[in-house]
Amino acid sequence: MSDIRRDDSFLDIDQKLNGDGYSSFEAMDNLKVLCDDFGSRFGGTEGEKLAADFIAKKLTDYGLENVHLEAFEYLSWIRGTAKLEITHPIQKTLDCISLPHSPATDITAELFDAGEGAVSTFEDNAEAMKNTIVMASSETFPAGSKRWVHRGEKYGRSVLNGASAFIFMNHYPAYGPATGGIGLSNELGHIPAISVSYEDGSFLRRLVKKHGKVTLKLKTTDTSEPKTSWNVIGDITGSAYPEQVIMLGSHYDGHDISQGAQDPASGTVSVMEAARLLKTHVGSFPYTLRFALWGVEEIGLVGSRFHADVHEGNLDNLKFYFNMDGAGSVKNKGVVLNEWPDMEALVKSWQDGMTFDFKTDQSVNAFSDHYPFLLKGVPTGGLESVPKGTGGRGYGHTRYDTLDKVSVRELQDASVLAAMLTVRFASIPVDAWPVARRSQEAVQEMLNLPENVETMEIMAKVRAFYEAQNS
Repeated sequence: MSDIRRDDSFLDIDQKLNGDGYSSFEAMDNLKVLCDDFGSRFGGTEGEKLAADFIAKKLTDYGLENVHLEAFEYLSWIRGTAKLEITHPIQKTLDCISLPHSPATDITAELFDAGEGAVSTFEDNAEAMKNTIVMASSETFPAGSKRWVHRGEKYGRSVLNGASAFIFMNHYPAYGPATGGIGLSNELGHIPAISVSYEDGSFLRRLVKKHGKVTLKLKTTDTSEPKTSWNVIGDITGSAYPEQVIMLGSHYDGHDISQGAQDPASGTVSVMEAARLLKTHVGSFPYTLRFALWGVEEIGLVGSRFHADVHEGNLDNLKFYFNMDGAGSVKNKGVVLNEWPDMEALVKSWQDGMTFDFKTDQSVNAFSDHYPFLLKGVPTGGLESVPKGTGGRGYGHTRYDTLDKVSVRELQDASVLAAMLTVRFASIPVDAWPVARRSQEAVQEMLNLPENVETMEIMAKVRAFYEAQNS
């Protein structure tokens, strides 16, 4: 018999959250509306504003206070046509899509196959890539790599090596081309970028191996223009320390080629459901609980960056930001903290008193809405897979990320776990909060971890290149 001393101090509220959460279809009903009624909700689409209004109404219906839309301006991107032709050694047209913030183009150039896009491939073949169309797969941990290599880094290294265009090859069979933004901080990319399927990318690779030289013609007609988007914010106002905030968030915009059901809408509705559960069964907390649904994440974290910048003067009062991007579809749901060991020790101490078996981890990445807050020193973390998979997104960012890929149980797991964790965060006495906002010096020191330095340095070079080109 186990002699573990279980903490039952949250048992009553956990039972209420679990009983409601695991018997409710509310999250799935909301997901159906977001996906089937409003489509992708991509920045600039009609469905985007309809989704923002719907989310705001739901949060109001749940009894949240100060529910409002926070407007911001950004550079939108409008998909045009994209045509990829093999002109040598054969004549053949391949299916492709442009990547968001890709500029329009009409070029003919030789293909360079960069394989999985390992850092060493770009470093060892810089001269050979010049004036070519570089193709790299979506594999996030290329063979021989000790770290995650994001699409944006592969694109950026292609730019620095003088490539004429970039092809992003999906490494998953049968999912078609995979999308994803390539611009820096919501601006147009320097060279055009497209995506092809695993099957067509594999065909191109075989042609290169057989013939040595493959020539491609790429023509795209994408455009961009300034537009307005909206963050949706709602509160459960704190009773003792209303100025002190614990925030849960997820973006609601998906990519324009699909419904974005897993990424991000499963996270969107899980945040909404956590808000409903907490308001219904607890109602009052010492801290203010804030629920934020961000706009225009997919092409540069634009909504969350705007919020973090506009509210920077109040960030000392933001005790913790918990990110739930796609949380309703991640496997092995756990808590990933962004290098906050004292917070991890506290979260681990709660595990024996919770029937949900979750693990914890520490990591840093720049590719979701926690990052603008992390850069400003705010304690951050998120509901992610623990351990983290090394394969990639699966259906995410493809035309097949549709409602049928998400289960009610996955949404319930994410919503209830988030609600139970929030209750515990909100129970910490104000004078016993385990972490404080980092100084900018401490942020830089944290980012200088070995696994982060190389990525930061190469992206800084890309930024400097863009600035030099635009000066």
